[in-house]
Amino acid sequence: MKAFNRFFALVVLLLFAVIIAANFAFLKSDLSNDGRSYTVEINRLEHEIVKNGIEKISLDKYNYIYNISVIDKSSHELETFLKGDGSDCAVREIDGRLYRFDYESVPQNICYKGSIYINASLLVMTVLVIIILIYIRESIIKPFHTLEDLPYELSKGNLTTSLKERKSRYFGRFVWGLDLLRERLEQQKVRELELQRKNKTMIISLSHDIKTPLSAIKLYSKAIIKDLYKSRERQKEAAESINARADEIEGYVSKIIKTSNEDFLDMEVRDGSCYFSELMNEIISYYRERLSLIHIDFSVSDYDNCLIKGDIDRAVEVIQNIIENAIKYGDGGYIKIEVSNEEDCRLVTVKNSGCTLLKDEMPHIFESFWRGSNVGSENGSGLGLYICRHLMHKMDGEIFADNKDGEISVTAVFRKD
Repeated sequence: MKAFNRFFALVVLLLFAVIIAANFAFLKSDLSNDGRSYTVEINRLEHEIVKNGIEKISLDKYNYIYNISVIDKSSHELETFLKGDGSDCAVREIDGRLYRFDYESVPQNICYKGSIYINASLLVMTVLVIIILIYIRESIIKPFHTLEDLPYELSKGNLTTSLKERKSRYFGRFVWGLDLLRERLEQQKVRELELQRKNKTMIISLSHDIKTPLSAIKLYSKAIIKDLYKSRERQKEAAESINARADEIEGYVSKIIKTSNEDFLDMEVRDGSCYFSELMNEIISYYRERLSLIHIDFSVSDYDNCLIKGDIDRAVEVIQNIIENAIKYGDGGYIKIEVSNEEDCRLVTVKNSGCTLLKDEMPHIFESFWRGSNVGSENGSGLGLYICRHLMHKMDGEIFADNKDGEISVTAVFRKD
C-alpha cells in the first residue's frame, strides 16, 4: 500500500507539473505564427478594400485588427497619422491613400479563452485520474492486501480465518477459491487426524488379534520341531492348524490393506450431471495454448453437446491426468482427443504418439504405485491413472487403454444422463 501511495503522489505531482508547463508554454507561445499572423489579416483587408471600399468593412471577423484609419498623402496630419497612438500598427498605401491598421499581436480574448480551455481540460483530466486512482486503491489494492497474508497463514496451518467477499466482487472467484482451499485443507486436516486415530486403533486391535493365531503357529511349530507328534495323522492335523492360523493372519493383513486403500482414496465426488461441452471447453482452453508453446500438435474431433453423469470438476481432473501422462511419456509429436458414442455412453479417447510401453505392461497401468519401463527420468508416483479409474467408477463410468503401433490411447467412458 505504501508503494501505491507513493505512486499516487507522484502521479498527482506530474499532473500538476503538466498543467503548469502547459500554461507556461501557452503564455510563451506566439499564437501569431512567429509574430506575423496579423499581416495575413492586413492582406485580406487590403484586398477587401480594393474590391469593396472601406465603407463595407467589418472588423468583427478579424482577431488581430481592431481599427482602420485612412488619410490622404497630402494631409498636414500625415506625421501624426503615421505615428498612431503608440500602439502596434502597420501602414499600407491603397489607391493613392494611406491606411493605418492598428492590431494586437496576441489578442487578449484569444489568450484568455485558450487559457480557460487548456486549464479546464487539464483540470478535468487530473480530477478523473485522481478519482480512478482512489477507486483502484479502495476497491482493488486494499481488498487485495487483506488476502496477502492468507497463503502464509495456510502454510503455517492456520485454517480458521474465513474470507468475506466485498461488494465490488473484483476478486469473486479468487476469494471463493481461497476460501474453498482453506475449507478443503481444514477438512483434510480433520480427516488426517481421524485417519491417524483409526490407524492407531486398528493397529492396536489387529496386533492383539494376530497374537492368538501367531501363538498357536509357534506352539505347533515347536511341537513339530521336538517331534511330539509321532503319528502321521497328528502331524497332518498340526500342519493344517498352522495353515488355518496363517490364513487368519493373511485375512488381517488384507483387512489392513483394504482399509488403507479406502482411506487413501476417500475422494469426494458429487452426484449429478453436467454438459459435455462444458467439460471439453475447459480442457481445450487450457491445453490448446500450453501445447502450442511446447510445439505438440493438438487436435480435437467434432462433437455434439449432451448431458453426462458425473462431477464436472472430477471429470476435468480425469481428462487432465490422462493428457498430463501423454505429455510426460509421449515423444512430443501429437496429442489427439477423439469423441465418440456407444449405446448410452460418451467416449473420450486421448491418443499420443511415441509410446514405448511394452504390451505385457498394459494390464498394470491402472494399478496403484505402478510405473512402466518407459518412465525414464520423469518424476511420478504411479497414481495418476489409478486415481482416474477410481473417479470414473465413482461416477458410474469406466476407463481403459490400448497400445498399437507406437500410439497409446486411453478412453474415459461417461454415461449419458
